[in-house]
Amino acid sequence: MAEGWTRHLKAGVVEPCSAGTDAGRLDPRAVTVMAEAGVDISGQRSKLVAELKGIDFDYVVTVCDRAHSRCPVFSGKTVKVVHAAFDDPPQLAANARTEEEALQHYRRVRDEIRAFVDKLPDVLSSQASAP
Repeated sequence: MAEGWTRHLKAGVVEPCSAGTDAGRLDPRAVTVMAEAGVDISGQRSKLVAELKGIDFDYVVTVCDRAHSRCPVFSGKTVKVVHAAFDDPPQLAANARTEEEALQHYRRVRDEIRAFVDKLPDVLSSQASAP
């Protein structure tokens, strides 16, 4: 969702490159709630951080505590790290009694991520630290 919002709201300002610490599939509920907000992420794919070797990043933004604790060290220039602790929608939705309740978790996190992305790139420079 963060990559989708960044491409949608900050095209030409921030170039997002999203990857995770574990391989996975694109979450259908994330696709659904982003489409509700007018952002199509159906063409995105889940990538591993290892696939991004050789890219010279300015910033690494982790969006969940697990990713932050497992964030790799990037070689080359000093990369600034920003941690934005969003709840994990699949984890929250696991306890939902209905599909609508599950989607409400995704919608809340979607909206929180949008608010974060709205503040880019200012939030990057104010919150960044060396790894």
